[in-house]
Amino acid sequence: MNPKIARPACVALAMGAVLFTWLRVTTAQEAAPAPVRVLLVTGMDYPAHKWQETAPVLRRLLEADPRMKVRVVEQPEALALLRPGDWEVVLLHFQNWEQPGPGAAARLSLSNHVASGGGLVSVHFACGAWHGEWPEFQNLLGRVWHGSGPGKSQHDPRGPFRVEMVDREHPITRGLADFTTVDELYTCLTGDAPIHLLAQATSKVDGRAHPQVFVRDYGRGRVFVTTLGHDVQAWTNHPTVGELLRRGTAWAAGASAVPASVPGKQPE
Repeated sequence: MNPKIARPACVALAMGAVLFTWLRVTTAQEAAPAPVRVLLVTGMDYPAHKWQETAPVLRRLLEADPRMKVRVVEQPEALALLRPGDWEVVLLHFQNWEQPGPGAAARLSLSNHVASGGGLVSVHFACGAWHGEWPEFQNLLGRVWHGSGPGKSQHDPRGPFRVEMVDREHPITRGLADFTTVDELYTCLTGDAPIHLLAQATSKVDGRAHPQVFVRDYGRGRVFVTTLGHDVQAWTNHPTVGELLRRGTAWAAGASAVPASVPGKQPE
């Protein structure tokens, strides 16, 4: 081959290879789903709630969804450093039993995070955080732990109960069947803010149906609450418990409740 012809041909081939590689990388980046950054806040709880054991399980359950990137912090006061846009979701996994909750700066940062469009997830006894010392928390979640004392029913004795899907068409619950779990059935939630009920369970003590999973909007943000998850067994004894957590967290982030790679995924 004429060297004068071969040289431009080689250059063209090299440029073509570079362009092909760039296109492959760009396409892969465009195809990759946006990460859902989750700040899991833990570090204190009622003595019977072993957060040191359950926090790693929550992280593992969430990161079964490849979009989830979870960071665990064990100082709830770190909420004071939260700025809108830092995280897609803040997950509350703490309860300040017999001690003050995170202070005014933390409360303001959390409410601003959600009001400005961030997601919030509350699991199990986190609905009892702040012990009534922050009235806006009830409005933020929609329903909170009613407190304790003589004559006040708080939850059924730990044991098996049936969780019934109420809204079967919501992105979080679509395609999920009713299931039996072994856990604490909370019966003491209070609040009058509008909530969208997703799942409930009927108490063997009072015979009434009580909300177990629900969502609401707060400002421009989304809130997902599940009262399930007393301990590691409660989180792992039925796969739907973890599936609800994953879907609820993704939904709170404003993402599709189910990753696009999951067969049968339905759009929001």
